[in-house]
Amino acid sequence: LSPDEDGICSGRYFSESGLVGLLEQAAELFSTGGLYETVNEVYKIVIPILEAHRDFRKLTLTHSKLQKAFESIINKVLVSQGLAQKLSWILVSPGDLKIISIVLRTKKKLRIILFPFQGFYGQCFGEDVVEVIKDSAPVDKRKLDPNKAYIQITFVEPYFDEYEMKDRVTYFEKNFNLCRFMYTTPFTMDGRPRGELSEQYKRNTILTTMHAFPYIKTRINVIQKEEFVLTPIEVAIEDMRKKTQELSAATNQEPPDAKMLQMVLQGSVGATVNQGPLEVAQVFLAEIPSEPKLYRHHNKLRLCFKEFIMR
Repeated sequence: LSPDEDGICSGRYFSESGLVGLLEQAAELFSTGGLYETVNEVYKIVIPILEAHRDFRKLTLTHSKLQKAFESIINKVLVSQGLAQKLSWILVSPGDLKIISIVLRTKKKLRIILFPFQGFYGQCFGEDVVEVIKDSAPVDKRKLDPNKAYIQITFVEPYFDEYEMKDRVTYFEKNFNLCRFMYTTPFTMDGRPRGELSEQYKRNTILTTMHAFPYIKTRINVIQKEEFVLTPIEVAIEDMRKKTQELSAATNQEPPDAKMLQMVLQGSVGATVNQGPLEVAQVFLAEIPSEPKLYRHHNKLRLCFKEFIMR
């Protein structure tokens, strides 16, 4: 397409210089927002164009901006991306129940988020019609009143497969380009949310959003939902891995934080801690499991304890 042909692409931004100007503006905005890693990605497009034009003055300025961005990364001058909250609410019209799941990214706490939504839907349907579901258990439509509206809010965390964790090392990489989130719901077979270690199950729910965060919108629709249940020994393995990670982070922290290390140690190996590593070992490792299916999990838990002790 030619910019001079029939007025096509005649805008001032639809040119090489216009593109460079927009990219430079984007880099400045990313830098202002604290997304210093993205500044480098933007200038990867700009630099070859400047080199082709032998524009050494702009190249000097560009590399100086890159130096500042890299220095900010080294100094850990990072702006928090905020918490990712999963917001699921059920919109009710007479005789119809419609469940809409949305992931909302915000820095506000759950109880602060709840009031605006409760007030908004209270105005739409009536304050006496709106009810809040205070747990993260799956919603059963059969138990809901079709004449009421329900709001359920649950905190979610970014979810990564094991192979993804190898490439997501830094804080930025773990908080950028996110489209999968997870929240957990503890339960027991008799209906209670909490129980003894030997009867504690956990349901992990993974949500996939239509677009990746950060996005131009703070709310993105959920397009896929997956669920899988962890058995009591799998829950123990997951908890031991988390304790090992917390202990590793506390011991390798720079500069060292004695208070944080003491808190982690007290919460991990304290003799008075309920359902701590000692009780986990007594419940699941005291005897070799009789079922062959549990051999693999039994061995995994032993390896988790080995790594925990080495820390």
